[in-house]
Amino acid sequence: MNVLHAEIPLGKVIPNIAIMLNQNAARFGDKTVFRQQNASGQYEDVRWKDFFNDIRSIAFNLRYNGFEPGDKMVIFSRNCLRMLEVELAVMACGGIAVPIFAHFKKNTSELLINHSDAAWLTAEGETQLANTGHTPKIRRIYVLDETAKGKGLADPTPVADLLKNRPGLERILHENIHPDTICLNMYTSGTMGLPKCVQLTHRNILSQQAALEHVLPIDENDRFLSYLPWHHSFGGIFELFSALYNGASYALESSFGKDPAVIFENWRQVRPTVFFSVPKVYQALVDLTRESREAGDIFFNSGLKFIFTAAAALPERLSDEFERRGIPVIEGWGLTETSPCCTLTDPSLKRAPGVVGKPIPGISLRIAADGEIQVKGPNVMVAYYRNDEANENAFTPDGWYRTGDVGELTGQGLKLITRKDRIFKLSNGEKVIPTDLERAIELKCHYVQYALVSGSGESHPVALIFPNKKLLEQPVYEITPNDGCFCPRTLDELGRCLSGCLQEANHSIGQKFAKVRSAAIILDELSLDDNTLTPSMKMAPKNVLEKYRDHLLNLYGHAVPVEEEVYVIELEPKK
Repeated sequence: MNVLHAEIPLGKVIPNIAIMLNQNAARFGDKTVFRQQNASGQYEDVRWKDFFNDIRSIAFNLRYNGFEPGDKMVIFSRNCLRMLEVELAVMACGGIAVPIFAHFKKNTSELLINHSDAAWLTAEGETQLANTGHTPKIRRIYVLDETAKGKGLADPTPVADLLKNRPGLERILHENIHPDTICLNMYTSGTMGLPKCVQLTHRNILSQQAALEHVLPIDENDRFLSYLPWHHSFGGIFELFSALYNGASYALESSFGKDPAVIFENWRQVRPTVFFSVPKVYQALVDLTRESREAGDIFFNSGLKFIFTAAAALPERLSDEFERRGIPVIEGWGLTETSPCCTLTDPSLKRAPGVVGKPIPGISLRIAADGEIQVKGPNVMVAYYRNDEANENAFTPDGWYRTGDVGELTGQGLKLITRKDRIFKLSNGEKVIPTDLERAIELKCHYVQYALVSGSGESHPVALIFPNKKLLEQPVYEITPNDGCFCPRTLDELGRCLSGCLQEANHSIGQKFAKVRSAAIILDELSLDDNTLTPSMKMAPKNVLEKYRDHLLNLYGHAVPVEEEVYVIELEPKK
């Protein structure tokens, strides 16, 4: 097998989160650790010494109320100061935090809460309490919104009650917690099925930060502006602990990443020095900079040290824009099961399509005979919780974690190809990697929000395409299209325009059998509510195929009635 080891050895790892908090409170006492907007929209600063005291108070009062080391606390909330303090208090006193997506509907949240075996729950407010469902194992509920009442539930206790000062706070955090103690249970996005519960330890999380010290230029003078949700590993482990571990200030973005104009106004106030995001948000923000020179100066400010992108590669024209402005773009790869980061790109090298860099200190990668990427290092999870089937196949006999991603090793590091479970066989036995063509389609037209190529067991592949409905309704003429393109305003206009782009995307694929012969542009939006999108806004292919099965049948010659407005593109005449 091809093996790639980190070029830099891993240094000393802080044993547990309690020690990290204690050290940072002593080191950064009067510095700002957290910033959150007040009712008037102005950011208020929280100092390390006050933050640390709150965490100790919460930990003490949880223990006073019966919370023991090893107990689990489900945290069902959007990002906020108190949520963070509860999560860190739970982990630093020997417990296990279980964050879940704040907008899960009742059926999903009930499933996860019951699966977790947690006896404790912290909810944001009325919405989360209403969506808790039937959870008989929960025996104590705390709520961030003091006015919220849980109908049919035991009366929730305000989290504010956990902030009472009591004697003995200085001894409450467990600095003797073993590094291999589980402290975080995090549910995966579940792009190809039900979420799996990943069990992570203090060593998993803090070894990552010990590694990143060598490769990411972050210190106590940095300012983060964050919208990434903490129930997801990119935001809740990688970004969040990068700030906490290094003593940087961490400001919450008030629209939770939903409104580019609000993000931009928050950017104006915070002037972040580092920013972690996904390509679609970068695109929206760069579009806003075209409104004026002042907007461009604010966003591409001289203090911005680097930007980090994950979930998908940054489109080349966006990457070139940051490069032109002298702002490094760093890309990474990893999974929740690997805490999450395994590789980082070197911003001094020219970016290569699909290449996600070399292993960070302490990490080794290898490519199996079938192309699967396997990982070994102190960042790799213990196991999945209560999932024997997944655990049976999670590790190789010699202890390497099977990631499910397919890739290859190059001179610049790891190159991603696809998810192993996305590869399908046609009826003639040929294997198709759909993600190659999906990426080509999405890159050809910014009106395409998601593309899904399918064809398992069929004679040829087809595509389902979901346009950006908002862009169709309100075209942005300032966005420079490709030569010969125009800004469509209706589904029919988009269909006629996209036919040529699909032909070009097909030409970018080498194998003739892997090209799509037809595509359905469906005027519908993928969403969290119907599980066609994951909480991290990735497409969930299995669920999309199930929901839009009739459209697939029609592309293969059937005549099934469909509810959604659709435009069908035939790239090759039917035989």
